[in-house]
Amino acid sequence: LFSPEETVPRAQVVTFLWRAAGKPAPESAENRFTDVSPEEYYYDAVLWAVENGITVGTEDTLFSPDELCTRAQIVTFLARFAGVSDTTTDSVFEDVAADDYFAAAVKWAVDNGITFGTDETHFSPDENCTRAQAVTFLFRWMTK
Repeated sequence: LFSPEETVPRAQVVTFLWRAAGKPAPESAENRFTDVSPEEYYYDAVLWAVENGITVGTEDTLFSPDELCTRAQIVTFLARFAGVSDTTTDSVFEDVAADDYFAAAVKWAVDNGITFGTDETHFSPDENCTRAQAVTFLFRWMTK
């Protein structure tokens, strides 16, 4: 089962991105996260994502692999993966303020046809992101 309507957790998101990057080996074996063990399928993906500035974890020593991702978090991870710099920008959606941490990522995603929001005026940044939405965002970016 793919389970397209299930919400995607952080471990799966970084694994999607890591696999899309060709499963590169992390440059460092340093793991500061107490909730990520070398036996987990996402171990290398997490180390790689941190090395590449895609995520910093949820706390200094926690990655929170099972925490569910919001639409804002997914688009931010993807924008960082794509090398988009965080800059303040005017939003195209009522529910995305110019100073939100994800505002530049959302604008980039809209400008590049990766997402069109949940309707004409809303991105719904705090809604949990489904597996289907996450892979659709990634697919749209990778096929540009």
